[in-house]
Amino acid sequence: MKSWTSFLAAAAVATALSLPAFAARTDLVIGIPLEPPHLDPTAGAAAAIDEVLYANVFEGLTRIGPSGEVLPALAESWDISEDGTVYTFRLRSGVKFHDGSDFDAEDVKFSLDRARAEDSVNAQKILFEAIDSVEAVDPATVKIMLKHPQGAFLYNMGWGDAVIVAPESADTNKEKPIGTGPFRFENWAKGASIRLAKADSYWGEPAYLDKVEFRIVPDAAAAVPALLSGDVQAFPFFQPDGVAQIEGDPRFRIEVGATEGETLLSMNNKKEPFDKLQVRQAISYALDRQAIIDGASAGLGTPIGSHQSPASKAYVDLTGTYPHDVARAKELLKEAGLENGFKTSIKLPPPSYARLGGEIIASQLREIGIEAEIIPVEWAQWLDQVFTRKDYDLTIVSHTEPNDIDIYSRKDYYFNYDNPAFDKVIAELNLTSDEAKRNELLGQAQKILADDAVVGFLYELPKVGVWDAKLEGFWKDAPIQANDVTKVRWTD
Repeated sequence: MKSWTSFLAAAAVATALSLPAFAARTDLVIGIPLEPPHLDPTAGAAAAIDEVLYANVFEGLTRIGPSGEVLPALAESWDISEDGTVYTFRLRSGVKFHDGSDFDAEDVKFSLDRARAEDSVNAQKILFEAIDSVEAVDPATVKIMLKHPQGAFLYNMGWGDAVIVAPESADTNKEKPIGTGPFRFENWAKGASIRLAKADSYWGEPAYLDKVEFRIVPDAAAAVPALLSGDVQAFPFFQPDGVAQIEGDPRFRIEVGATEGETLLSMNNKKEPFDKLQVRQAISYALDRQAIIDGASAGLGTPIGSHQSPASKAYVDLTGTYPHDVARAKELLKEAGLENGFKTSIKLPPPSYARLGGEIIASQLREIGIEAEIIPVEWAQWLDQVFTRKDYDLTIVSHTEPNDIDIYSRKDYYFNYDNPAFDKVIAELNLTSDEAKRNELLGQAQKILADDAVVGFLYELPKVGVWDAKLEGFWKDAPIQANDVTKVRWTD
């Protein structure tokens, strides 16, 4: 009996040793509120494109890290000439695109020349304006000559708009994106989800996850049940009005971080009566920022008085420039010859911060005699009517691109703002690499925008992340518009 028991025990140990160790889960479903209009980061302004593809599928010469730092990506290192006009990038070896083709210096030259070409459709074409020429020295070396020094050049090369694409697949990336990242595109079920799979040939550290699905969940009413049921395990950009229903549940982790999302009541500065400074100032005084934050963002968000993230070292608190003051707002309208107010319209894209914020702002404007008709629009309409054709009076949108105060110097930008003094500051900023001097210039730029009341500066959009407590590797902050899942994994 004793020997038989010993035999069974030994057999059990042998069986246990022969079984594979328990493997952590390797699939993930992420909820995203907006579906991208297409899947090419180099051909569209919608943040939803980068939120799926940045760092996951596509890579640039550099990349922006979770703290906003510039990190090597397809370029493993670089040298900068003493005068700051020549950048020599040494590229990583053994890199392949997801279709099996080799990555080399010619792909970099093609991508940058394409982005800055006269017929370029790149939404951030201005990022490449300083480039004079691009030379593929050899397959592993690229030399970029600038027209003048550009202090933010390495940072600019880390934007989603600057990712490297191959000439063979560039024209089809909108529907079938082919990059060099740790995940490859697998499927896009329009209106439902986008699926990625681990790229087995990835040059760098492989991702922990084998499958990632980005599922379109447009509102908190649907997001909360999806989380509670386990159908969706993470919402890196969760809508604030759903947080109260998740708080206190030990199955989930909630992290509130900072973004680069300046939320604005944009005004068409060349359209009457918004071409008058007193009118823009009156609107700014009419805005009760805290009430807007409470009603449209569940109390989450930091008030701003100009176009800079409070998380930035260059941030200047200018919220006191236009405190909520209905009486002063009415005085300014009277000075503008509009004592009896006027009628206008406000076009609102789909996000809840815009739709809810629009209702609150319309009510606040009504207090000073401005009747704002609310016009809900879908993103495609907003991009066409507002962003491209400038066919609008007022609108609400969060500008989530990083360090983008220079947009106010762009003559074709939808604000229709033109101030030579501001342009001069931005021109000097572009030539400056010293951090202290850059911060000083950024402070000057913020002050000019506040004084000119170019837009109604509302608040910095919070990044509210909610995910399964067993997940780790998500970014707390959002220095760039991305859902980087390259380091995300299940802990058990």
